[in-house]
Amino acid sequence: MRFVIDGDGSPVKNEVIKLAEIFNLPVLIVTSVDHFTNKEYPAFVSFIYVDKGADGADYRIVKEIQEDDVVITQDYGLASLLLGKKVRVFHHSGKEYLPETIDTLLTQRYIGGQMRKAGKRTKGPKAFTQEDRNKFVEVMKEVIAKKTKTD
Repeated sequence: MRFVIDGDGSPVKNEVIKLAEIFNLPVLIVTSVDHFTNKEYPAFVSFIYVDKGADGADYRIVKEIQEDDVVITQDYGLASLLLGKKVRVFHHSGKEYLPETIDTLLTQRYIGGQMRKAGKRTKGPKAFTQEDRNKFVEVMKEVIAKKTKTD
C-alpha cells in the first residue's frame, strides 16, 4: 500500500505524511512545478513535478498508479479515471469516491460549470476545519487497519 496525493492544493499532505511514518508506508506527491518546494521531507516521501497546465498532475497520477494504492484528490474527474484501476480514491474530507456515486458528482460539477459560464454564482467549498482533518485521519487509519489485516 502506498499513498498517492494529488498535491496541487491538497490540505492533508502533512496528515498523510504523519500517518505514513507511523505505519511505515511510502508517499508519492504529484504536483505542478508551480508548487515546487525545497522543504526537507522524510525519505519515504517522493515527489513528481509536472509542467503547469490543466490536468498534468492528473495524467501523471494515472500513469504512476499501482494496484492497492490509496489516492487522495479533490478532483472528481481524476477519481473517475482511477476507480477502474483497483485503487481506493478519497477526497480530503475522508469520503471515498465510489463507482456508484461518481457519475452524480461529475454531473453536479458540469452543471456548476455551466452555471458559472452563464454568469451565475455558485457556492464554493466550505472552509476546511480541524474537525475535517481529524475525520480524514480517522478514515485513513481505518483504511490502513483493514489493509494490514488482509495482508
